[in-house]
Amino acid sequence: MANSDRAKQFASFDALKGLREALLQKEKNIVPKTELSEDKKAELDRILHRIKPNDIITVIYYEGNEYLKITGMVSRFSSSSRTLQIVNTKLSFDDIRDIELISSF
Repeated sequence: MANSDRAKQFASFDALKGLREALLQKEKNIVPKTELSEDKKAELDRILHRIKPNDIITVIYYEGNEYLKITGMVSRFSSSSRTLQIVNTKLSFDDIRDIELISSF
């Protein structure tokens, strides 16, 4: 075996194809949580008072140094504990930045 061929066998390779691309897509931009204005808080409060289980909503919320968006059916709503659950995602009212009521049943 030639020395040049022998060196090729020790060259790095991508053992898991697509891993690097997946890791790059998963990188997150850390975003600080923004403080809502009093007008925005009042608007969210009005919308939250209209929401009930089985409504379809879209929520933008803060979790883990980033803002996420979820659309789904409200499975639980508790104004006393200030929580909202969309399918399996439980959200605190304090983490919600925006809500859109898609359909109400």
